[in-house]
Amino acid sequence: MVDFEKEFSNPGFNVAVDERTAVASVFKSVYGWMCAGLAISGGIAWYTFTSGLWQRIFEGGIFMGLLIAELVLVMVLSAAIRKISAGVALLMFLAYAALNGLTLSVVFIAYKLALVQRVFFITAAMFGGLAVWGSVTRSDLSSVGSVCGMALWGLIVASIANLFFGGSRLDWICSFAGILIFSGLTMYDAQKIRALVSSGHALDERELRKVAVVGALELYLDFINLFLHILRFFGRRR
Repeated sequence: MVDFEKEFSNPGFNVAVDERTAVASVFKSVYGWMCAGLAISGGIAWYTFTSGLWQRIFEGGIFMGLLIAELVLVMVLSAAIRKISAGVALLMFLAYAALNGLTLSVVFIAYKLALVQRVFFITAAMFGGLAVWGSVTRSDLSSVGSVCGMALWGLIVASIANLFFGGSRLDWICSFAGILIFSGLTMYDAQKIRALVSSGHALDERELRKVAVVGALELYLDFINLFLHILRFFGRRR
């Protein structure tokens, strides 16, 4: 994940923007681009499933290549965010969302459509509440972010172990843990976006657009992972 504070908290930016206006503008862009990313991923996932393209992806060994490409895109965006323009960063985010749509087509293969739709709306309602609370609360959620970040590594290890040694109980535990972890990260990331804009560092419009793009990517990832873990928790795979 991109470190907002490291990448953008440079006091060298000296074009001041009214705090309330900046916060409102950034969050409007964040949620706008996040929803655009989700729409692209969902549309491509549905097309991949209904067209039968998923068979070529999963049977031809392309799936692993797509996962690697997604990881590389996120790493490049994180490393180059200070050097590239907001427009390039946005194109990279949308490209990531498109690639992710190809891999997310597995959701329609593994679960019934009615369940996918129901879980999506549950996730949207849950995510919305968490993100709003995270952006308005006066409580410092830094400790929540740190704990969830460390727990995420444990979840990754447990999920890999579950592929080889696990059963239904371990799968249920991993799913429940994932819901808690990404709920915490959603609140933390929303607060982090607001704190960055309100921190007293005067960001210019160019940097604010970058913050919006990276914020959209962070919350997009939180939403997708929250959705997948809720789906695993409530769903029974085919």
